[in-house]
Amino acid sequence: MSINSVINAVKYSEELDKVFAQKSVTGFFADNALAAKFVGAKTVIIPDIDFQGLADYDRNSGYTKGAITVSNTSHTMSMDRARSLQIDREDMDETGIANLAGKILGEYVRTKVVPECDAYVLSKMASIAMDMDNTVDGDVAAPLASLHDLICEVQSRVGYDEELVAFVNSGMYAQLQASDELNRSITVSDFKQGEVNLKVQSFNGVAILPVVNERMKTEFIFNDTEIGGFKPAADCRDIYMLVCPKSAVHLVKKTESMRIFTPEQNVDADAYKFDYRIYYDAFVNRNDMNSIFAWVSPVIEFTAEPEDATASVGGQAVLSADVEGATAYQWFSCDANKSFIKRIANATADSYTFSDTDEKGEYHFFLRAYLNSFTYKDSEVVTVKVQ
Repeated sequence: MSINSVINAVKYSEELDKVFAQKSVTGFFADNALAAKFVGAKTVIIPDIDFQGLADYDRNSGYTKGAITVSNTSHTMSMDRARSLQIDREDMDETGIANLAGKILGEYVRTKVVPECDAYVLSKMASIAMDMDNTVDGDVAAPLASLHDLICEVQSRVGYDEELVAFVNSGMYAQLQASDELNRSITVSDFKQGEVNLKVQSFNGVAILPVVNERMKTEFIFNDTEIGGFKPAADCRDIYMLVCPKSAVHLVKKTESMRIFTPEQNVDADAYKFDYRIYYDAFVNRNDMNSIFAWVSPVIEFTAEPEDATASVGGQAVLSADVEGATAYQWFSCDANKSFIKRIANATADSYTFSDTDEKGEYHFFLRAYLNSFTYKDSEVVTVKVQ
């Protein structure tokens, strides 16, 4: 079986770009990057335009001269991410390269690329809002009032004719959906995302875009090792809501490319090889920084993490932690990699007594400290060694 690698690479890249634009909750920001210019390998030039205000007209000297200031701001792109995927030649016998490769690559973009890009863009926006002190102290029992406050804050900076968007995490979105007041005032409106026109819920003309909690954090760690992916930083906070003008952020994708190698070209394996790379970043003009507002969760801090312990067969080991800002607790068992998580019944205090085991080995646990039903922070995984 042979394929035209060059043509297929272009076609796959075009289709994957469409998947990104349609599935990414922040993908529409790419529409704002048309004025960006690329200079060098990592630099993007985005113009900031400023004008002088009106002055009195003089009947003798006429018009007062005014300046138009165009400052080309240089931004350095930081997110250069890639992955090489392989599909064994034998797996192609039934479905063919086009069908199987298209499904796998589309799923990869949907489940890995889009969540990471959304997480990066939203965390960067939240960081700007926090640096500018553009935050509100909302009430989780009255989320609609908090959304209204955020919208009013943004409109006080940009006016009332600017199209705004509101990103809402899934926990807070569920609170909003349960609000009778919101149901009376909510409307359905058109929202353009890439080449697709979507129907979204709106409040006071502002599109409400729900986002899963895992992408709504103030800070992430983007793994650069073989495991790849991303995870919330230890000191991150939840982003409950984020409101900004639709035009405030420039999502620049300098590269979203695909290289395809046939089994004959692949020197590593008898398999089709797909090299995917995306080089992107999100930038905010200096003039727009003051138009991004956020509501973030209070801080939950482990002032003392639980520590590893040992126990004898049939003995006990006490695990405990000191936490500030938490209102409830739950202990979980897991493996060393924090997988296979299982809730431990009745372990709902900041300490937990592990006992009554008759088998030697290592057992792993962590404490989840809750602020409310959808905001929490996990301790490090601790090990109890039974010997």
